[in-house]
Amino acid sequence: MNQDAIAPEPAAPVWLYDGLCVFCSRWVLFVLRREEAPLIRFVAFQSEEGRALAARHGIDPDATDSFLFVVDGKALEKSDGVAAVCARLRRPWSYAALIAVLPRALRDWGYDLVARNRHLLTGQRAFCMTPPPEWRARVVPPQA
Repeated sequence: MNQDAIAPEPAAPVWLYDGLCVFCSRWVLFVLRREEAPLIRFVAFQSEEGRALAARHGIDPDATDSFLFVVDGKALEKSDGVAAVCARLRRPWSYAALIAVLPRALRDWGYDLVARNRHLLTGQRAFCMTPPPEWRARVVPPQA
């Protein structure tokens, strides 16, 4: 894929997620149900758009244990991304964004622990979850 042919950075916040991870897909649904304003787009790393966005921000699109939340052209990784997503949820869920007051090393250690074990917690599958029709325009699934 030609990097020059890639569309400009999207205006809406984008969450790059592992579309083959049950844990990640469940978090996508969790956020879709609890967003304060329906703005976030959810793009699987395994899609063409996801691979391009990951590469643009220096993330290996095949290393799907990363969390990337792109807002206003800035890529937030790991616990910074999680806190930014949580800040966009309705109360009381938005209070989880307060994790940002903890030292980044501690937050990222917790993030890495969950990321390494997420398939043990919920499994992995060879297909992406299918969101309900009202959310399909905001979710870019993995490509076959």
